[in-house]
Amino acid sequence: MAQRWLYERYKRAMFSVALRTLNDYDHANDALQDAFVEVFRHLDSFRFQSTLGAWIKTIVVRQALRKRQLEWRFETIDEHLHDRPLEVPDFITGAVLDAAIRSLPDGARAVFVLAEVEGYKHHEIAAMLNISEGTSKSQVSYARKLLRKKLSEPPGGPGDYTD
Repeated sequence: MAQRWLYERYKRAMFSVALRTLNDYDHANDALQDAFVEVFRHLDSFRFQSTLGAWIKTIVVRQALRKRQLEWRFETIDEHLHDRPLEVPDFITGAVLDAAIRSLPDGARAVFVLAEVEGYKHHEIAAMLNISEGTSKSQVSYARKLLRKKLSEPPGGPGDYTD
């Protein structure tokens, strides 16, 4: 009964994390299921050093990363790129922004979501993905650059990201 409550309480938010990380509905469901199995197996090891939701989210992120670990491709980028914050015009809807994020290359998307959406620090992302902190920073910069370009083009243009 308690497991059911816990699952119902967190499933939507955690599925969203998995889907943004994996960009695939079925893989996100698999990662969510595997994560909750791990949560239930290790619930007694929760040490109250963070909120329960944060602990579960960490497990979901790690499961999602395991699912895609062998498939990720990180773009080689100049680490000295000027990195400006991503400014999204008011007329861009959440659905359009989400579609643009989903259109990013796998590695850039995963790092961008972990850093900019989920709020992880670059050293945490580097440890999770087994990459350098510099690679994490450059992937976020690269993702921002691609998003700026995609969001500045009119729909139907060369960089159209709509389904």
